[in-house]
Amino acid sequence: MTSQVSSQAEQADEAEEANEAVVGEQRGAPATNGAAKEVRRLDRVIIRFAGDSGDGMQLTGDRFTSETASFGNDLSTLPNFPAEIRAPAGTLPGVSSFQLHFADHDILTPGDAPNVLVAMNPAALKANIADVPRGGEIIVNTDEFAKRAMAKVGYETSPLEDGSLDGYRVHPVPLTTLTVEALKDFGLSRKEAERSKNMFALGLLSWMYHRPTEGTENFLRAKFAKKPQIAEANVAAFRAGWNFGETTEDFAVSYEVAPATKAFPTGTYRNISGNLALSYGLIAAARQADLPLYLGSYPITPASDILHELSKQKNFGVRTFQAEDEIAGIGAALGAAFGGALGVTTTSGPGVALKSETIGLAVSLELPLLIVDIQRGGPSTGLPTKTEQADLLQAMYGRNGEAPVPVVAPKTPADCFDAALEAARIALTYRTPVFLLSDGYLANGSEPWRIPDVESLPDLSVNFATGPNHTLDDGTEVFWPYKRDPETLARPWALPGTPGLEHRIGGIEKQDGTGNISYDPANHDLMVRTRQAKVDGIDVPDVEVDDPDGARTLVLGWGSTYGPITAAVRRLRREGLPVAQAHLRHLNPFPKNLGGVLKQYEKVVVPEMNLGQLATLVRARYLVDARSHTQVNGMPFKAEQLAAALTEVIDD
Repeated sequence: MTSQVSSQAEQADEAEEANEAVVGEQRGAPATNGAAKEVRRLDRVIIRFAGDSGDGMQLTGDRFTSETASFGNDLSTLPNFPAEIRAPAGTLPGVSSFQLHFADHDILTPGDAPNVLVAMNPAALKANIADVPRGGEIIVNTDEFAKRAMAKVGYETSPLEDGSLDGYRVHPVPLTTLTVEALKDFGLSRKEAERSKNMFALGLLSWMYHRPTEGTENFLRAKFAKKPQIAEANVAAFRAGWNFGETTEDFAVSYEVAPATKAFPTGTYRNISGNLALSYGLIAAARQADLPLYLGSYPITPASDILHELSKQKNFGVRTFQAEDEIAGIGAALGAAFGGALGVTTTSGPGVALKSETIGLAVSLELPLLIVDIQRGGPSTGLPTKTEQADLLQAMYGRNGEAPVPVVAPKTPADCFDAALEAARIALTYRTPVFLLSDGYLANGSEPWRIPDVESLPDLSVNFATGPNHTLDDGTEVFWPYKRDPETLARPWALPGTPGLEHRIGGIEKQDGTGNISYDPANHDLMVRTRQAKVDGIDVPDVEVDDPDGARTLVLGWGSTYGPITAAVRRLRREGLPVAQAHLRHLNPFPKNLGGVLKQYEKVVVPEMNLGQLATLVRARYLVDARSHTQVNGMPFKAEQLAAALTEVIDD
């Protein structure tokens, strides 16, 4: 879904017209749109859809998000679902939810707490009610609140009747009954009709927040094109939900959140998830390098979507190989790199452990290879569908011997595109494997992405070796596979089969220059130090510091903590507390100015979704007393909690 953002002058005019049309609830008395029902203007809303893992909450959230993106709001999402393919129905472990934060201004996170909770059953209500602030709206599917269903999650009495929800604005809606009634003329069984109740809920929420509807109806007809009866039934349920909101007395007010016309530079935008942006970034990198893209992968949550997406893109010269295991996947990718392709392997933490020997082989062979690690909760199988940042030290040191690998981390879902290009730049320029550390929060979350002009993308073209590059003492011209570029220390990339460029490959130590097998101690010392020097010498931009007030405290982050940290910093500054912020994309090597930046501040705080891995590296490298603020509950930081923790440090 794409939308066009107008010029600054047009943005100002549109914003002014919007303000004249409807006065916001937070800016004055509510106004009406000329109809019987009242319309209130809000600057932002956080909605959470929650239900059983079979209730289609992810699809519902995705559709609401797509329409919100096309409308022009800034947005951020947080899908949250169980790892089981089908957890027991009606149980707390089986609850699936989708949270969406959308606004008429620039936002950074999916929001700390939902203003509106749509609970499809007792389990969904029980699992999410603690996050809803007092006064929040709760839309409940009353049809599911039978004694057995309530007892399954520990409700002895109905929360709809015992007064426990008196502090909220509760809308009891018999979603299942209304859906079945709306579809009675379609000839569906009751079970088939009930499956459309998520579309009824989507229609109701679309009415409440004035979301476009045409895109969803077209989507449903396309999705169920081979089953037109099911397609039209879902469209009918969606329309019935809209009409119910329009006609029922229980929903006396609808809400409007204007497009975020001032939040974005001029351009064409679309909603994008982190994994999709990363996939597009890999394709763009291969095109800019004029190389075929080869993905050798084994399916693993939450990285599998990259394999799924790239398998659709054969027209861009993409080849995908679903291997029998993680080791085969990276072995094939490294072989493709030897053959002259941009080799990529995708995985998560457990897969990285299995790939470690081949990553070491790539270090020894000095070939470009991208290892995409979509981090998740661990150890071992851990929390497959939850997020964490706990693979940093594994990426840095998780191999035998001295095997340095550059590490790059995106900060937002849309930034995964640029991070993929940057990782490819390093791999191709310096002939090295590179880690790209995303995580489940970025992978599944989404936000608006400005589609770049192709002309603005970096030139990643490479020069393959074409002939001899060294002259022996007797005047003979030969090819030395480990003769290095004096600036980058990269060795030549020779395509197999090129006459005169025959050379050895393998994991046994190479002789400097010739590439012959060598057990010489002095040569091994030289090769180890040279490989390290190559990584240390990678050209990365200086870290930028946001410090408008001359603060004494610096918040240093990396990866997906960018949104919560930035939101927390904004809160503190609004309260008059000076605080500086810096965020790292390059974790190996660190930016050359990082040490100087850290020493400018009395206090350095490092929020991470691990037990302090970046803080450990910073302390060891720069001898600064970096303080960790950690969280390992499988969820991203909440801005409010992070702001409170930072306040304690500042006041200390």
